[in-house]
Amino acid sequence: MFIQAGVKKNAYSLVGDGVNPRQYAISVRRQETGGGSEWLHANVSTGSRVVVEGPRSMFSPDLGARKYMLVAAGIGVTPVLSHARAAARWGRQAEVIYIYRPNAAAHLDDLRNLDGKGFIKLYEAEGRQAGSALIRERFHVQPLGTHAYACGPSEMLESFRTAGINAGWSSERLHLERFDPPKQEPGKSFQVHVTSTGQTLTVEPSVSLLEKLLEAGHPIPNLCRQGVCGECKVQVKSGTIDHRDIVLSEDEKNANSSMLCCVSRGEEIEVDI
Repeated sequence: MFIQAGVKKNAYSLVGDGVNPRQYAISVRRQETGGGSEWLHANVSTGSRVVVEGPRSMFSPDLGARKYMLVAAGIGVTPVLSHARAAARWGRQAEVIYIYRPNAAAHLDDLRNLDGKGFIKLYEAEGRQAGSALIRERFHVQPLGTHAYACGPSEMLESFRTAGINAGWSSERLHLERFDPPKQEPGKSFQVHVTSTGQTLTVEPSVSLLEKLLEAGHPIPNLCRQGVCGECKVQVKSGTIDHRDIVLSEDEKNANSSMLCCVSRGEEIEVDI
């Protein structure tokens, strides 16, 4: 769900089961960085009104999966909790791996309450090393047709992805949701041709295609501007794309037919807007 938090509009994971809800619930850890979480903690209380959009699914489960393996670390527990609650509600088989630091385990009681309900099983690990070992172990014992989902710090997600690949899993069955965007190099200058208007735009180093399109009068939807949310995807007719996002699948990237214009770059790009 998108929430206007002061001057910022941020996306927050819902923690409910998503079945005909009469209310929407989010869980926000306060971070003293001047961002949306700090504003929400300082300004929102019972009875407050906030502007919201959505919700929309950015990390949805594959309904054809035989089983779900759900991995969470830190505040990455919020979307995983929603997945687990939905699986319990619908009687789907799922196991949750929750990695946390001592005295820093948000929603642990909620997950423990789900453990044993229907086909839900909870595994816990304190600390990064124990968590990585547990992930590797559980990848090797999943039944055929299981899909694995993970949310948390970038280091854990890379460990999750590597463990899955090493266990013989295809990338189509490994699903990640990131909170931290990867660091990007400024890139080289490149040109973009806009089919609808005939414009040719020059995108300089450290400037995004999104910025140039907005300057040229094209109202491209956008939110994170970090290649994380997928809002700014545009269709590409030709050119070589340097994909820098963490949203598009490998198949989508290889198709060379779309790009997230807030971070991705390229050579002689033609966009269809």
